[in-house]
Amino acid sequence: MPTLRETILTTLHARLSALAATALRGDVVPERVPTDGLLILRDGEPGEPEVTLSPLAYHYQHRAEIEAVVQGANRDATFDILTASIGGALAADRTLGGLCDWVEAEAPRPVDLPVEGAASLKAAVIPVVLHYSTADPLS
Repeated sequence: MPTLRETILTTLHARLSALAATALRGDVVPERVPTDGLLILRDGEPGEPEVTLSPLAYHYQHRAEIEAVVQGANRDATFDILTASIGGALAADRTLGGLCDWVEAEAPRPVDLPVEGAASLKAAVIPVVLHYSTADPLS
């Protein structure tokens, strides 16, 4: 049976997979970026939890990351559409179906990456903070 952490990350990946861009999890950037863009979910760090007693609970602010990458002539507009669609997918259900207390994304910091012999890439890492509680740090 998967842990709550894995269930949350799998659910987040499923939400990203419903978008027009290709969504991967923990993969490397492929040689070709799809025209609608590419999203790569990185598991990130759960961080140090706050602990409450009676009942014992571990409260995490897990920082996952979404790498957003676009390429092509309209990369600025495509990037804008892509990041807005991520925001919309997260805003539609901030609890991921009740798995989290709250999910929030931070603003991306886009960079332009030159590619030899091809159109440059526009990419950013979008931190996503997943607030959740569990009775055991390993569950």
